[in-house]
Amino acid sequence: MSLLRLMLASKLPQVGTSIFTVMSQLAQQHGAINLSQGFPDFNCPPELIDRVSYYLQQGYNQYAPMAGVLPLREQISLKTELLYGSKPDPETEITITSGATEALYAALAAILHPHDEVIVLEPAYDSYVPAILLNGGRPVFVPLQVPSFTIDWNLVKAAITPRTRAIMLNSPHNPSGAILKSQDLQILAEITRDTAILVISDEVYEHMVYDNQPHQSMLTLPELASRSFVISSFGKTYHATGWKVAYCVAPPALTIEFRKVHQYLTFSTITPVQYALADFLTNRDHYLNLPDFYQRKRDLFCQLLQDTRFTFQPSTGTYFQLVSYENITSEKDQDFARRLTTDIGVAAIPISVFYQQQTDHGLLRFCFAKNEETLRAAAQKLQNL
Repeated sequence: MSLLRLMLASKLPQVGTSIFTVMSQLAQQHGAINLSQGFPDFNCPPELIDRVSYYLQQGYNQYAPMAGVLPLREQISLKTELLYGSKPDPETEITITSGATEALYAALAAILHPHDEVIVLEPAYDSYVPAILLNGGRPVFVPLQVPSFTIDWNLVKAAITPRTRAIMLNSPHNPSGAILKSQDLQILAEITRDTAILVISDEVYEHMVYDNQPHQSMLTLPELASRSFVISSFGKTYHATGWKVAYCVAPPALTIEFRKVHQYLTFSTITPVQYALADFLTNRDHYLNLPDFYQRKRDLFCQLLQDTRFTFQPSTGTYFQLVSYENITSEKDQDFARRLTTDIGVAAIPISVFYQQQTDHGLLRFCFAKNEETLRAAAQKLQNL
């Protein structure tokens, strides 16, 4: 073993390049249509770009306050009250972060001590487990029920021990597109009542819930809001994932600890974009109409998939659609995803990568946050299978 390797013992020895990077690079190398990584191929609202340009030119280019600019936090408070009936204090309960991944990390770092346990529902977004491990915690895995990807709360109860510090939830759920129902929140409240268990709720796809169903935020139930870090994403809502601007709503005691970590991760988030978002949030039409906008894309993509050999149930949330390829091949999902990219010309994400043990259910995830021409071109290639 080299001296360098002895000097540098990895804290994440099992972690390599993310599947999202791998598949996007593969798509680029082979000229494939990229329905793998979750980003739109269309631009954010022109009015929002204009507001960013305005603040850039007006000189709003220095550090923002650590917690975020106050006008943006005030608008988030009003938006939260409109949607969920809860009005968090902009001063003590809302923090702007440099992306949702930072917010998730800061929440875990704020609460975890060595050997604390965090319940993780699998399949799970890939940043959760590394953030738990880096902060001395231990992930405890509970599988979601396939193919519905609903929660078996009896399994959650069985996973709770005296060392359980938090439960991580994600709704709408990436990668499955499943959503929590009101009864899920009631059960969660019962499970955590009279305990010190906290909730970290990843709600970045909150405005992508379909078929007239409501988003069940932890903020809708005061009992859960009082023990939750609720994380939302402007990047997802405004088709601007590259801006990496998000926020965390949490009660004052949790926010104090959250900000202690946040100030040493990024300290503050890009200033002109924050002011621009504060202005644009006064226009509620965008986020109120977003479910209809993305449902039309989901419906089109599902209609196009009817002419393929994939089988599926339409996604109930997010901008992802799961498909089964059991009628096409018995290949492992990672092998099939690579062949689909190199031979057919469409990139997808294999679902096994969202499991620590690479559990393979023969499912792929497509992103339908694309222009109609992109979806039609991808579907035409998929029909060749």
